[in-house]
Amino acid sequence: MITSWQVATAAEAFAAAQFARCGWDVSVQYGANQPEYDLVAVNGERILKVSVKGSQDGGWGLTQSYIANADYHGAADKWLGKHSKKTVFCLVQFRGVAVDALPRMYLATPTEIAEWLKAAAAGRGDTILYEEHIWTNRAKAAGTTDRIPGAWKFTEARLNEIAG
Repeated sequence: MITSWQVATAAEAFAAAQFARCGWDVSVQYGANQPEYDLVAVNGERILKVSVKGSQDGGWGLTQSYIANADYHGAADKWLGKHSKKTVFCLVQFRGVAVDALPRMYLATPTEIAEWLKAAAAGRGDTILYEEHIWTNRAKAAGTTDRIPGAWKFTEARLNEIAG
């Protein structure tokens, strides 16, 4: 198992490469743990601040630090308030990916993610954005499955859709 730092470093490298493959110029922020974004991607007049999130366990914990009194919807709203409209999330998933294969990657806006987090767990909400999660009989959402929308898959068309 690799460390969280190694997951984050690998995720940023794969994200930068994918933007470059789509013809975008990529600049990496200098210094660790800068606020809101990790990369800047530019294509002509289009500019995106990219927050890269890597995972090796099937989910991305995003709003845990905002939750109080089990208010998952409020946590998602507070998290959303911290991101600008020019920020896009690149979610990189290494779970079940061989070292000689590309990780699964997704692009989503903060609004899309907040809406997804609020709808998770049969509408109760969640702090973790799961790639796919089947709720067991011990959960309020028993028998339901949360899955990232297929439309979020990182493709050139998805990138152009988000960038406008």
